[in-house]
Amino acid sequence: MSSFFGVVAKQIKSHPALIPLFIFISGGATMSVLALTRAALKNPDVSWDHKNNPEPWNQMKPNQQYKLLAVNMDYSKLKKDRPDF
Repeated sequence: MSSFFGVVAKQIKSHPALIPLFIFISGGATMSVLALTRAALKNPDVSWDHKNNPEPWNQMKPNQQYKLLAVNMDYSKLKKDRPDF
């Protein structure tokens, strides 16, 4: 792994115009990993514990926001519209 960083450092020293490229690629990779992690941990469609909670979407409260971005949606005013199971 240190040889990879050595090659990157050598390229940056010899071609300083590549600095924005490395910044944007590393930022995009970081944001994609964070989005994937958030979706895997917060989304009710993902079930990691099948024994204790096989259907996590049934445990969601009607006013609980699980989407990352909710445009024109006020979750606090939503009422329950589904039966209990």
